[in-house]
Amino acid sequence: MSKLTRITRAALIGLTAAGSLGASAALAAQGDAPTKAVKPARQCFYLSDWRGWSAPDKNTLYLKVRNREVYRVDLSWGSNQLTWPGNHLVSIVRGTDSVCSPMDLDLRVSDGTGFAMPIRAKTITKLTPEQIQAIPKKDRP
Repeated sequence: MSKLTRITRAALIGLTAAGSLGASAALAAQGDAPTKAVKPARQCFYLSDWRGWSAPDKNTLYLKVRNREVYRVDLSWGSNQLTWPGNHLVSIVRGTDSVCSPMDLDLRVSDGTGFAMPIRAKTITKLTPEQIQAIPKKDRP
């Protein structure tokens, strides 16, 4: 074997070892890097599946959907009328009736005399069975 072949062969072995170490270091660094949080799946429902509601205060609504699910709607601005007996919650449907974000809700509270006061949803959260059980009975939809 010539001297040039031995040097070339030694250089290739060295480069291969260095490349393996570099790849191992890169993988180790990836393992230590914080992972991106995975967004939870969107929790959507149809307004046609909405079966009831309640308001424990002027800025919180509970919507009963499909007779077993409950969604909490936190309001940017609500109304004391939500807590008055006999008032109605009105939803205006524009296009599809699916609700996946607060922007999909166009809500108003009405006392039945013709005037409906707009209220604006800030967040919508599907509650777990445990969270539903934690709602006081008088406030459940």
